[in-house]
Amino acid sequence: MAPSPSPLTVRTVAIPEGDPRHAAELLELLPDRAPLSWVRGGEGLVGWGCAARLDTSGPERFAAADAWWHAWCEGVEVRDEVGLPGTGPVAFTSFGFADRPGDSVLVVPEVVVGCRDGVRWITTVGEPSPHPVRPVGGPGTVRYETGAVSAEQYRRAVVQAVRILRSGDSAPATASVNGTGADSGAVRKVVLAHDLLATTSEPLDARYLLRALAARYPGCWSFAVDGLVGATPELLLERTGRRIRSRVLAGTTWPRPGVSADDLATSLLGSAKDLSEHAFAAESLAAELRPFCGELAVPERPEVLRLRNVLHLASHITGELHDHAASNGVGALLRLAAAVHPSAAVGGTPTGAAVELIKRLEGMDRGRYAGPVGWVDDAGNGELGIALRCAQIEAEGASDAPGGGRARLFAGGGIVAESDPDLEVAEAAAKLLPVREALDGPG
Repeated sequence: MAPSPSPLTVRTVAIPEGDPRHAAELLELLPDRAPLSWVRGGEGLVGWGCAARLDTSGPERFAAADAWWHAWCEGVEVRDEVGLPGTGPVAFTSFGFADRPGDSVLVVPEVVVGCRDGVRWITTVGEPSPHPVRPVGGPGTVRYETGAVSAEQYRRAVVQAVRILRSGDSAPATASVNGTGADSGAVRKVVLAHDLLATTSEPLDARYLLRALAARYPGCWSFAVDGLVGATPELLLERTGRRIRSRVLAGTTWPRPGVSADDLATSLLGSAKDLSEHAFAAESLAAELRPFCGELAVPERPEVLRLRNVLHLASHITGELHDHAASNGVGALLRLAAAVHPSAAVGGTPTGAAVELIKRLEGMDRGRYAGPVGWVDDAGNGELGIALRCAQIEAEGASDAPGGGRARLFAGGGIVAESDPDLEVAEAAAKLLPVREALDGPG
C-alpha cells in the first residue's frame, strides 16, 4: 500500500528586527504578479502566490466559501510560532455584490507577511515558488471614457429614484435578502452607482495604485484581491474571538472652495437628510447582527470621518457574540458576512426592496464593487471591508490597448427622498478621485 501523502504545512515565524523585511513597508515587499493586500496605517497583511483558490457565486457563496475554507484548513498541518490574529492559515477574499455567477473568490497565498502592534511575521504554505520583487512601473498616459453607466445616465437614475422614493411607488420585497424577514415595505433609501473606464499606455501595476492610495489615505484599508484594488474607509465586519466591530459610513459631503473643513463637518452633523441616511445604514446593520450577539453597542449619534476627498458620517458598532454563535460556527466571519451583506450603506433600506430597485434603475453589473473584501483565518477571525474607492484591473492581455492596461472605476451614493440629483453626481465624482489621483502616482 502506498503511503498517505504528507499534509501541506503552514508555517508562521517571527521576522527578527535585523531582517530587512522587518523594517520595509509591507507594500514594498509585494511582487508584481497578483499581489494581495489588506493594509492600514502601515499594519496588516500582504501576500503573493497561490497555494489554493476557490471561485464561487450565487446566493450561497458565503456559506460555500466558509465550508471550503474550513475543509482546507482541516487538511493542513499548522506550525504557528507567533499566535496573533492573521498568523497561521490566511485566505484573502473578495465577494460579488450580487448573486451573479463568477464574481467571488478566496485565494490562499503561498506567502503572507503581516504586521500587528509592531510584531512582524511571515507565513509560508508548503514550499513557495520564487516571486522576485521587480520595480514598480507607472501607467504612462491615462485616458478616461464612459463605462457601462455614464454620469448623465447615473443622474437620470437618481431622478427616477427620488421620484419613486417620494411617491412610495417601490415594489416591496417578498422576502429578506439576509433571511431576517425584515425587508418588507417601500424603499426609504437606495444606493446607486456608475463606472468609469481608465485606459493606460503602459501595463497597469496594481502595486502602483496600492502605494499611491496608502500614501494618500493611511486611515483607510488598502486592498488588492484578484485584480480588485482600492482603499476603503468602511469596515463591514471585524471578528477577533467573540468580539466584533464595524465602521458604518453613510451621509457624505466633500471639499468646496471657500468652505472650511470644520464648517463642512458642522453642516454634515446638522443635515437632516444625511443623518436620516446614516440612521438607515447603522440601524439596519445592527438589526442583522443582534441575533448573533449577547451585547451590541450602537452610538446614539454619528461622528465625522474626514478624508482628503470627502467627509462621512461614521458610527462604530461593537459587540460580543453570544455562546451559541461563538461555539457552533454561525458566528464565523464569512457566515456573519452572509447575514449583513448587502448593508444599507451599499444597498438601501429595506434591503430586499432596495436591491430590486437597483436592478431596475442602475443598469450595470457591479462585479465585486461594494461587496465584502478582506481576509479570514482558520479560526473564523479576520476583517472584511466594503469594496469602495476601487478599480477592477483587467487581466493582462484582456485590454484592447496594445501594451497598455485598463481598469474599471466605480462610485455612487445613497439616495433618499430629499436627494438632489446634481449634488449626487458631484458626490460620485468626488468618490472617484482617490483612484484617479492614484493613477497619477503617490501624493
